Amino acid sequence: PASYIYLKEAIVEGKGQHETVIPNELPLIQEVTTTLREWSIIWRQLYVPVKRFLVRHMIYDLIEWRSQILSGTLPQDELKELKKKVTAKIDYGNRILDLDLVVRDEDGNILDPEQTSTISLFRAHEIASKQVEERLLEEKSQKQNIDINRQAKFAATPSFALFVNLKNVVCKIGEDAEVLMSLYDPLESKFISENYLVRWSSSGLPKDIDRLHNLRAVFTDLGSKDLKREKISFVCQIVRVGRMELRDNNTRKLTSGLRRPFGVAVMDVTDIINGKVDDEDKQHFIPFQPVAGENDFLQTVINKVIAAKEVNHKGQGLWVTLKLLPGDIHQIRKEFPHLVDRSTAVARKMGFPEIIMPGDVRNDIYVTLVQGDFDKGSKTTAKNVEVTVSVYDEDGKRLESVIFPGAGDEAISEYKSVIYYQVKQPRWFETVKVAIPIEDVNRSHLRFTFRHRSSQDSKDKSEKIFALAFVKLMRYDGTTLRDGEHDLIVYKAEAKKLEDASMYLSLPSTKIELEEKGHPATGKSMQNLGSCTISKDSFQISTLVCSTKLTQNVDLLGLLKWRSNTNLLQQNLKQLMKVDGGEVVKFLQDTLDALFNIMMENSESETFDTLVFDALVFIIGLIADRKFQHFNPVLETYIKKHFSATLAYTKLTKVLKTYVDNAEKCGITDQLFKAMKALEYIFKFIVRSRILFNQLYENKGEADFRESLLQLFKSINEMMSSISDQTVIVKVCTSDVSILAFLLPPVTDFLMETFIMFKNLIGKNVYPFDWVIMNMMQNKVFLRAINQYADMLNKKFLDQANFELQLWNNYFHLAVAFLTQESLQLENFSSAKRAKILNKYGDMRRQIGFEIRDMWYNLGQHKIKFIPEMVGPILEMTLIPETELRKATIPIFFDMMQCEFHSTRSFQMFENEIITKLDHEVEGGRGDEQYKVLLEHCRKHKYLAKSGETFVKLVVRLMERLLDYRTIMHDENKENRMSCTVNVLNFYKEIEREEMYIRYLYKLCDLHKECDNYTEAAYTLLLHAKLLKWSEEACAAHLTQRDGYQAATQGQLKDQLYQEIIHYFDKGKMWEEAIALGKELAEQYENEMFDYEQLSELLRKQAQFYENIVKVIRPKPDYFAVGYYGQGFPTFIRNKVFIYRGKEYERREDFEARLLTQFPNAEKMKTTSPPGDDIKNSSGQYIQCFTVKPKLDLPPKFHKPVSEQIVSFYRVNEVQRFEYSRPVRKGEKNPDNEFANMWIERTIYVTAYKLPGILRWFEVKSVEISPLENAIETMQLTNDKINNMIQQHLNDPNLPINPLSMLLNGIVDPAVMGGFTNYEKAFFTEKYMHEHPEDHDKIEKLKDLIAWQIPFLAEGIRIHGEKVTEALRPFHERMEACFKQLKEKVEKQYGVRTPASLDDRRGSRPRSMVRSFTMPSSSRPLSVASVSSISSDSTPSRPGSDG
Repeated sequence: PASYIYLKEAIVEGKGQHETVIPNELPLIQEVTTTLREWSIIWRQLYVPVKRFLVRHMIYDLIEWRSQILSGTLPQDELKELKKKVTAKIDYGNRILDLDLVVRDEDGNILDPEQTSTISLFRAHEIASKQVEERLLEEKSQKQNIDINRQAKFAATPSFALFVNLKNVVCKIGEDAEVLMSLYDPLESKFISENYLVRWSSSGLPKDIDRLHNLRAVFTDLGSKDLKREKISFVCQIVRVGRMELRDNNTRKLTSGLRRPFGVAVMDVTDIINGKVDDEDKQHFIPFQPVAGENDFLQTVINKVIAAKEVNHKGQGLWVTLKLLPGDIHQIRKEFPHLVDRSTAVARKMGFPEIIMPGDVRNDIYVTLVQGDFDKGSKTTAKNVEVTVSVYDEDGKRLESVIFPGAGDEAISEYKSVIYYQVKQPRWFETVKVAIPIEDVNRSHLRFTFRHRSSQDSKDKSEKIFALAFVKLMRYDGTTLRDGEHDLIVYKAEAKKLEDASMYLSLPSTKIELEEKGHPATGKSMQNLGSCTISKDSFQISTLVCSTKLTQNVDLLGLLKWRSNTNLLQQNLKQLMKVDGGEVVKFLQDTLDALFNIMMENSESETFDTLVFDALVFIIGLIADRKFQHFNPVLETYIKKHFSATLAYTKLTKVLKTYVDNAEKCGITDQLFKAMKALEYIFKFIVRSRILFNQLYENKGEADFRESLLQLFKSINEMMSSISDQTVIVKVCTSDVSILAFLLPPVTDFLMETFIMFKNLIGKNVYPFDWVIMNMMQNKVFLRAINQYADMLNKKFLDQANFELQLWNNYFHLAVAFLTQESLQLENFSSAKRAKILNKYGDMRRQIGFEIRDMWYNLGQHKIKFIPEMVGPILEMTLIPETELRKATIPIFFDMMQCEFHSTRSFQMFENEIITKLDHEVEGGRGDEQYKVLLEHCRKHKYLAKSGETFVKLVVRLMERLLDYRTIMHDENKENRMSCTVNVLNFYKEIEREEMYIRYLYKLCDLHKECDNYTEAAYTLLLHAKLLKWSEEACAAHLTQRDGYQAATQGQLKDQLYQEIIHYFDKGKMWEEAIALGKELAEQYENEMFDYEQLSELLRKQAQFYENIVKVIRPKPDYFAVGYYGQGFPTFIRNKVFIYRGKEYERREDFEARLLTQFPNAEKMKTTSPPGDDIKNSSGQYIQCFTVKPKLDLPPKFHKPVSEQIVSFYRVNEVQRFEYSRPVRKGEKNPDNEFANMWIERTIYVTAYKLPGILRWFEVKSVEISPLENAIETMQLTNDKINNMIQQHLNDPNLPINPLSMLLNGIVDPAVMGGFTNYEKAFFTEKYMHEHPEDHDKIEKLKDLIAWQIPFLAEGIRIHGEKVTEALRPFHERMEACFKQLKEKVEKQYGVRTPASLDDRRGSRPRSMVRSFTMPSSSRPLSVASVSSISSDSTPSRPGSDG
């Protein structure tokens, strides 16, 4: 109806095929419409619910906004806002759906690449990309759905933090307390973070009641090394603050405010730190362990709790929630505002993070009280020592509020240690952070005073400081106090004197310093130094400086303060290169300032120029390192804002040119290589310096500057055109630098370099995949350039005199790389994107493809030089599924064949190359069967018609197999993958491509090893071994395709392979096979290599194998016949029957279940008879499965009876024939002779190869058996039955006689008469012999079996006579009479058979012998000749082998 149609105004551009209709609407409305169409297609395909709903919401939003814009009712400012929203939504949606990035101008309109400069286009891409990224981040933090990309986030950030929320402390303390939480490494027994301190009141609530539900902290700066720690514990120490002993109640008279140990709580947080556990809502209970006595050190208790299995906590402990967050503190605050805000305490790692972030200004000194040893002096017991830590300047003035006992707490001016009651050698391990303004550090020292604390208040007041120790924060050489332990000297003096800094500051503070000043550190207990006495007490602390302003490195300090001693300047500059990178980047700005100041203040001389240049290169190199890459912005900012050396450009250019000019000289290359890597920043310094100079002196010296640059580029060019080893590395580095365009070298070199550079740029994907416009822009430029270069090649380098093989080669490789690059494969794109690209750029592949074709045909007589090298690239091009391109390029192959044929009368090189390359390409995902075009060309050619057609058919067959293989390689089902691999390797065997054959053998071997099929893996490797000779012939490269084999000759490789195969046979319990190979190997060791050591080891293994055969019970696998019927199955199994070797102890039900999981849509057939054509041709999948019986085929060497343990192996191994029987009556029932038409339809399955083999299954052929064969089989079974029963009675005289009675009577009974009377009537007649002359041998065989029945029966009746009871004597006598009658008849008709002496056998034969009474022919089961199969003697034993 007309009402449903809406007419829109539009403009039509182009005609015919190229006609495009552009609606007369706002460009934004058009964009929304195409976006909606594109998204809706993706929306239908989305199964992931999260994205699905997201897309739905976005589509609904766009539809709504589109109608609002179209309505035309919005005021201008609102319309502008809505347009912004629409473009933001489109860009965001495109990123989420992995679609292309859209670039716009300020008004939100799409930029036209034709109207925009390349630089502007690039900048627009950068801006658009950044905006989308920011939008994505916002979305994530809004939804707090951070888990989706958790892995990616953690991988992208170098630092992490542990977020802790303290919910409650359930602990009966009775006094105020400090709860100190930190991270601890139990293996190193050391704290790795600052403390997070919460002060807890005696009422059981936090002291700061406002923070009741807000006790949160983040432990920051954790790095990858911390994630790798074997264990990390979260440790909480509780320190009681109050009286000396809790038991004392007389509170008025007692000292208060003493810090006393109370207990600890420890939790292993390794799994949380490793990301194995991540649940921020889960509250963890950390059990509390009180100190045993009040002199139990807290550190000791921590280690005890970690070692203990569990803690008897009595319900006391802490409740916390924990979560690992990615990023540094700034990122965390931005991304996790719901967890971390400004009020959250930040406990830093003690020490720098692995990557120091720019702007992370720190000046922290961690001081740990380690331990002491204090004499009790005049007291009867050891002192209760309290250490007070404070910071003083050299004038004795205390620095206020510079000590931090823990994050989350205020700064204090003095810190008091925990007191251990009456302990002579207290061990504290308490750490505080000292943060002093940088300008005060060199004047400050740490002061430790020691005081005995009494529990009685009155006594305590009179206790004065009894000793003091100190240490200066700055050493005499201007560097900061070294990290690590310091053994401090404990000084004694009157308390008043100890408080006067001038009394002790001139004295040595540590034992080492004392020795340095010439005093012995030990000896007399007291030494007087001025007014202070050295006590024999001892006190150790350890310190750790984390400062971006203080350095402990003398060399760096020397450089930073270079003016104070210019004589050492040269040495300081050289030493800088040895300073640890972390130390340099902390002082990046200061170091760069120092370097440029040195350069500027020595502007007249060149003394330091090279050293400063080297130092600069060293620093730029550091920042390229991943560890310091975050300092890139700092360096950029320095160049833009802080750098001020106006003359640096001349000096830097000069030094760089000197280096390039001397590139050949030994020792220069390494430094030049580093300089080339730093070239970008060196030029930024040169340019910035020149700009600053121009601002000052208004373009003075411009000509000189240009000339110096020109000379520098000339030098670089000359270096690039030289070819010494020295410069190769540097050239590789320089080819990335785009300054070579200043001057063109000779045309050949230029083209050569350009081709290589273009190819690298194409291969490296310079821009992100979604920057489609930028990528297509680049391709357009490349295409134009490549076509121009092609003209140049045709004009200048095609004739005989100037032909440049390498140049042409590079051209073809570049053109093919361009054509096959990802961004031009249009069939992989959505139809909308494909149409857009075709509309704007056309199919560039066609353009370049036709160009390649023309260039190839232009080569004329030079073509032969490109065969076979160019076969691979051309093949890659023809596999692109673009019909016109193929039609144009596949004939190149024919041309190559023709070309080689004219030259050598064959196209062997071409054929070899195409087969090798085809394999790689198809496996890599390219290709389909479209090589029929080539066939037509071959047919038309009078010489190549036959060989060419054969070759093309071969290629098509190979393609089919490889495509099958590729399809199945991603299949979960490894068995299908194995079948396919065997198909391919057999094909390569057939066409004698040994290299490819071996390649697929190893793929098959790997598949078997993954499935623990060691037997099959061994047989597979054996095929490789069989290709080798025991000789000194050199090993061709393709024979050793595995890294593990180190062999120069075929013999060595064969030896290594045999050892590996024997190992696999041993694992698969196939000791018989291992022994056979071992014998062959032993022969080599003994008579060829004379390697007796290897021989002895091998023989020991062999002995073990023999013992295993006799003693180890091996499970017997069942064999199953499986038919796959119906067109629904893949070609390689469709309508075929296979015999499968089951796994150990696998029942048929389990095997069937396994089959049906591989083919969930298949239907299991109920019958075992072969299906009709209706099923075979149906579109479904039908599986038939039943158990078959392997037929024993003993090796000829067992010509006499052997142990069952030995024979049992051959019952289920080395088998190729399997039978399945069911009785069938054919024709009318014969009332006189029921046997004449009683057929057992025994299907004998003969597999293509023996099992086990290189697969666990092989294909079969089947055949029915005639009644005569059935008779032979039945007679054989009867004879075996009597024989076995006799054997049992000979071995065990106590066996009951009944089964023997029944068996013998059933045979000699006149009604049965040996059970062969009917055979005589059916087969031993003139008529039968006339009709079936071919059965003569079988009839003789049956007669022989009948004759042999008599001696068996005679022996059975003899045993029966010996054992029979009197009651059964008449029964026995009747049986004897019947037997006599039977015997006369048989011997008369079929002759007499006499076995070897039975008595001898009975006496001497060991019990283990199964067949002590046997006829010659029954030692091997009858081989049933099958009509449609190959007999077993001529069958190859393994696929791909020569039998």
